[in-house]
Amino acid sequence: MVKQEEWKDEYQKICELLRHHSYKLTPQRQTILKAFLENEDQHLSAEDTFMMVKHNYPDIGLATVYRTLDLLAELGILQKNDFGDGRSRYEFNRKDEHHHHHLICIKCGDVSEFDDDLLESLEAEIEKRNGYQVVDHDLKFYGYCNKCKSTLD
Repeated sequence: MVKQEEWKDEYQKICELLRHHSYKLTPQRQTILKAFLENEDQHLSAEDTFMMVKHNYPDIGLATVYRTLDLLAELGILQKNDFGDGRSRYEFNRKDEHHHHHLICIKCGDVSEFDDDLLESLEAEIEKRNGYQVVDHDLKFYGYCNKCKSTLD
């Protein structure tokens, strides 16, 4: 969870970025941003986000949530992920942080993060051997979380 002071700083940066691109900071967008800042360790779908924000902003529609999430992803504020469950999930795009990967339970759908980037040496080797400059990668591991693994037997 982001500390209150960091939360405010992050929120202000995002608001400034929206204004810079001539987007209004509507109450709906503010509410959605706050939901992500308050739940930054989660990978939220549009439906998850809608359920969170409709309590504070009952007039918001699911279509507005979808449009806002797509806009925030387009601006690079959120990263849009596909974990193979038919729903896009979003998380903050932390360009300044170390790259992380996702562990996805194929039974319950739980998504967790794996922070060690073991691919850095592979990227360096690819660049050395092929002259190919890798700028990003996406790695997902599918399997069973500890809870679901114990129910398999």
